[in-house]
Amino acid sequence: MKPSTLSTVLAAPPTPVPRARLPHDRWRPLEIVFWLTPLAAYFLFPNYLVLISQIMIVGLFALSLDLILGYAGMVSLGHAAFFGLGAYTAGLLSVHGWSEPFSGLLAAGLVAGLLGYCVSFLVVRGQDLTRLMVTLGIGLMMFEAANKAAFITGGVDGLQGMVVGNLFGMFEFDLYGKTAFFYSFAVLFLLFVFLRRLVNSPFGLSLVGIREGGKRMPAIGANVNQRLTVVFTIGAVVAGIAGGLLAQTTQFVGLDSLSFARSAELLIMLVLGGTGRLYGALVGAAIFMLAQDYISGLNPAYWQFWIGLLLMVIVLFARGGILGGLEKIRDRFKPARGGKR
Repeated sequence: MKPSTLSTVLAAPPTPVPRARLPHDRWRPLEIVFWLTPLAAYFLFPNYLVLISQIMIVGLFALSLDLILGYAGMVSLGHAAFFGLGAYTAGLLSVHGWSEPFSGLLAAGLVAGLLGYCVSFLVVRGQDLTRLMVTLGIGLMMFEAANKAAFITGGVDGLQGMVVGNLFGMFEFDLYGKTAFFYSFAVLFLLFVFLRRLVNSPFGLSLVGIREGGKRMPAIGANVNQRLTVVFTIGAVVAGIAGGLLAQTTQFVGLDSLSFARSAELLIMLVLGGTGRLYGALVGAAIFMLAQDYISGLNPAYWQFWIGLLLMVIVLFARGGILGGLEKIRDRFKPARGGKR
């Protein structure tokens, strides 16, 4: 290369490097249809608004676990500890005269997040089995603490005397569940948008890197423990908000909100829908809750048999959950490059 040519090349502005193809934030048509479905259900099934509200709240709870399990790869058997703590926080505020719903919901998330931050240093340092035992222990301790403190929590009888104020000072939480429906839908949608942006950000992609190869991430300067602590705390905050939302819409808090069964059901929902997708948590929660409601209506004593059978079928024939199975079917029939199938 001639000197003049070399100087010209060096003086030219650098060619911009194309950005990596990150998951885009544009809403796809199928996503819009998904979020319009609950609004359509409001008009099509007016007698089931309470159930639909419960599904949205449980879906929010499942999102909180999907964030730490599906993206960061942190297993947990005690996630109900944060859900129940948020529920009791919102409930106790209401019982003692603080009935404003939004501030109560915020307090529920902050208190649950504080617990999540405090225990995260124990959780992030272990591996899968250690994390299972630590989170299970935290959940059991919280359950027994609430049971022992019956003078505060109501014990096995549950927290009584909740009075939740009107939403915006105008909309009362009625027995038909209309206000609870829109309240739950708005909170779920806003937090989903936040989590969607979070997992599509560089921070979210670093979580996937930690999940796939945590030992390699420090080589590129990523502080693994710090990122896991942050995401675990965020997951606890979202779980606490879900618990507070359930307490406010039902105006009751029971010990079952802290139970191991609730944490186990949450894992089942993620397995059904598919982890690491966000929408999988919502789909899994909806299918589990609808199946539970329908099958228990047919046979209250043996409904868990059919849930277990459904879980086995999903695990054996649709790895990655229902959404994972649908993606494989789509990829199989998707036209290849050049127009060939």
